[in-house]
Parts: sequence; C-alpha cells; structure tokens
Amino acid sequence: MTELTPDRRALIVVDVQPTFCEGGELAVEGGNDVAQRIADFARDHRGDYDLVVTTQDWHVDPGDHWSASPDFVDTWPPHGVAGTPNAELHPALAGLDADVAVKKGEYRAAYSGFEGVDPQGRELADLLRAAGVGTVDVVGIAESHCVRATALDAHALGLATRVLTDLTVPVTPELGAAAREELRAAGVELDVSTVVGH
Repeated sequence: MTELTPDRRALIVVDVQPTFCEGGELAVEGGNDVAQRIADFARDHRGDYDLVVTTQDWHVDPGDHWSASPDFVDTWPPHGVAGTPNAELHPALAGLDADVAVKKGEYRAAYSGFEGVDPQGRELADLLRAAGVGTVDVVGIAESHCVRATALDAHALGLATRVLTDLTVPVTPELGAAAREELRAAGVELDVSTVVGH
C-alpha cells in the first residue's frame, strides 16, 4: 500500500454544480460566485496540489432523499439529476482538468465525497491512498452539508484536512456557523485560500 505523506496534497472540489447555484433546483445564495472563485484559485494554485478531485451529486433514484414536500433537513426537492446539464460541473470549472472525478448518490442520499466512486467504480479514499495523498484542502458547495461531510470523513480517515472557508458557501449563515463549529471540534483546520502556497 502506498504510504500517505503529508506533503502530497489534494484539492477536493465538492459539488460545484449548477443545481446548487442561483437558477438551480436547490440554489445556494452565492453559489455562482464561489464557483468562479474556486476556478480562479485552482488555476492559480494548480502547482500546489498533486491531485485535484471533483465530486458531483448524481442522483438517478435516491429514494426518500427527494420529496415533493421536503423538510430541507433530511429531504430535498429533486436536484443533481443524473444526465442533466445542472448535474454537470459548473461551467466556471470547464478548464479545471481534474485528475479524479467521483459521482455520488445514484440510488441513495450521499453527502460526503467519500461516498462517491470514479467511472471505474473506485472509491475516493482508495484513489487518494493510491496517490499517497496525506493532506487535503476541501472547497465547494455547500459548506453546511456536503463540504462539511467530506471534510469530516477525510479527517476520520487520518488525512490532514483543511476547509478553505472563503471558497465555500453554506445553505444559511446559521448552518454555516454550526458546521464550522463541528469541524473545529473534530480537528479540521479552517483557513482562507490566501494562505495556500505561502
């Protein structure tokens, strides 16, 4: 097994899809803006990462994850519908050239990128391990849900994990504050993108 090394880094870009941005089925205010900021950051800092990963909600029939009368806690309006333009990566990421792309949630709810697989069916944890990645930066949409879940899982796997808080946006400010508190308590580092590469 490849040894995990702290100086091998991955950028995990979580669910930056039109479905979660203004005009999408489950829009998060500020989504389009954060998509562009992530694209700019990834372009300017590509050399700081050994691996760039994207995750996507890619729902075919996720059961009671979707609801006609959602509670916006455990059930949601249909979103990330597999094969639709809004489930693709945000157009701002067209030039990202990710090394790894995983999709999650085809037939069930899936918040963490670590619940996703690549086109060959390989799980994200195995892909990072194979690349020897020991440190990850997590960005994307939404901070309070899938970014939070992905970062917590990364930390639980023993990866040095950091969320770049200016490259994510929560569903609501209150949920964002609660997520950051939970992440800090778990041992996930919170930082801003301007520190990368310094």
